Amino acid sequence: MYSPNIYAFADEASSMIDGQIQAMRRNRLQGLEIRSVDGENVSAISLAKAKEVWQKISGAGLRVWSIGSPIGKIDIVKDDFAKHLDVLKHTVDVARELHSENIRMFSFYLPAGQNPAVFRNEVMDRLHQMAEAVRDSGVVLCHENEKGIYGDNAPRCAEILAEVSELAGVFDPANFVQCGQDTLKAWELLKNRIKYLHIKDAMFADGSVVPAGKGEGSVPCIVKEYLAMGGKDMTVEPHLKIFGGLKALERKGEESKLGGRFVYETNDEAFDAACEALREILEG
Repeated sequence: MYSPNIYAFADEASSMIDGQIQAMRRNRLQGLEIRSVDGENVSAISLAKAKEVWQKISGAGLRVWSIGSPIGKIDIVKDDFAKHLDVLKHTVDVARELHSENIRMFSFYLPAGQNPAVFRNEVMDRLHQMAEAVRDSGVVLCHENEKGIYGDNAPRCAEILAEVSELAGVFDPANFVQCGQDTLKAWELLKNRIKYLHIKDAMFADGSVVPAGKGEGSVPCIVKEYLAMGGKDMTVEPHLKIFGGLKALERKGEESKLGGRFVYETNDEAFDAACEALREILEG
């Protein structure tokens, strides 16, 4: 079996791009799914900053596989979608400066306790607008399953990918576990539309995130089937220790429990453990 391309959310090792590069190089990764850099979310950095970051990354022999953006992580009722579209357009410009072909995105936070079906048409309309905003840009919008959004379970992710054909899928096993979704059933339903994997695992009992292969997300099985199907790209997302910017990634009341029974002294140690867990799966 060929060797896959392995990237990472290296901001979990360091908030600074130089530290992120060090973490990627010592773990022999191909590059970065860039989420924050020098303490600033990637969707907010200037184009001049993006050029500076690209020079450092490319100079280290690495690449930016995807922009780990927060696009789509807004409240579908309360937040201003028109302003959010402007953020998306800027993020496309950032992606070009970083030579990235993908932007990770989401399908909107829904009011807690309300039937998601009520919001289906609005979600799809917005996703079509987002797809139109990036048309002819050379950048692919990649929808990730995430707790609290419309596409939090496999059937609704399948709806999204069928309705908005321009989108690709990102498959995150831990996020499905945290939503009570059987990951193997999710994989069977979605696998033909998945562009890449997020390597993250979790436990059903409390949603705690653990190293890949140590949880209940069937990560080894999914990774091996993905590779057997010709898949080649995956991003390590450790979530094993608190890191800068974590609070901004999750809605209040839905925060992940990190690390579970696995305890790490430093962010670098947690990052290296996550990379090693994937390596063990690939070599197993």
